[in-house]
Amino acid sequence: MKLVVEVRLLPTPVQASALEKTLRACNEAAGWVAEVAFERGVFTNFALRRHTYGQVKDRWNLGAQAAQHVIKKTCDAYATLRTNLRGGP
Repeated sequence: MKLVVEVRLLPTPVQASALEKTLRACNEAAGWVAEVAFERGVFTNFALRRHTYGQVKDRWNLGAQAAQHVIKKTCDAYATLRTNLRGGP
């Protein structure tokens, strides 16, 4: 059984600023990871992680979990694109 709960966050202004900063860093990092994936032709999670993980953590000051999530989401986006292109119009 799966239980889904909707939770509304009510961050303080300082927390909201930190969340926004983190989201912007993740989005910027994902854009860079997508460029690396395209340039190198590497679209699988573990292969792409070898090329990008350290820089994503260091350059955008992200924790390990956030860095891995950025890379995985980028791989998922490429997989969805590939599926859509194969499916045709």
